[in-house]
Amino acid sequence: MHTRLSFLRNKLRETSSGTPILRWTVTLRSGHTLSLWHGDITDETVVAIVNAANDGLVHGGGVAGAIVRKGGYVIQDESDRIGRVPTGSAAITGAGNLAAKYVIHAVGPVWSGRTPEENDRLLASATTAALEIARERGVVSIAFPAISSGIFGFPKDRCARIMLHAVCDWSETHPDSAPRDIRFTIIDEPTVSAFEQEWSDLFTGE
Repeated sequence: MHTRLSFLRNKLRETSSGTPILRWTVTLRSGHTLSLWHGDITDETVVAIVNAANDGLVHGGGVAGAIVRKGGYVIQDESDRIGRVPTGSAAITGAGNLAAKYVIHAVGPVWSGRTPEENDRLLASATTAALEIARERGVVSIAFPAISSGIFGFPKDRCARIMLHAVCDWSETHPDSAPRDIRFTIIDEPTVSAFEQEWSDLFTGE
């Protein structure tokens, strides 16, 4: 059993009704609730969703493109005013027509061109940066995608491990801080499966 936890876990596999489906949930020792959902992050009703952004905040494809298509071009307009964001950092905009109030744009690494260790560090940094922005804004609930695991080429299993550990590490150092409800909401089954395996290894030892 992972030492960071007092456990409350669920594993559900209902058929989809158009909203994200809960796959796992656990209460961390800090009191933060961490959960894994299978579905479209743009359908999330949390206060903030995280966008897997590039450093120019040009939201053309993948999660970023889906967010702008559903939330409206106002998200891109706000992003253009921010400009470039360094890899491993994050920035915040409104969420346009989405149910969420904010979009936090976390810039993860492109897998090629750096050492695996540097990519790990930058992905963890981007995850933590998003949580820090949420904390500063008093955001009580947040949903993450699998940052960098799409066209940026970050291996899915490694992405799951780095991001889950980053959230757990942040929760230990911010036990009284928002966001209290931290989710991973992932649309494709292969990535969900990678997160489920890492979840099982990290939280249950199975």
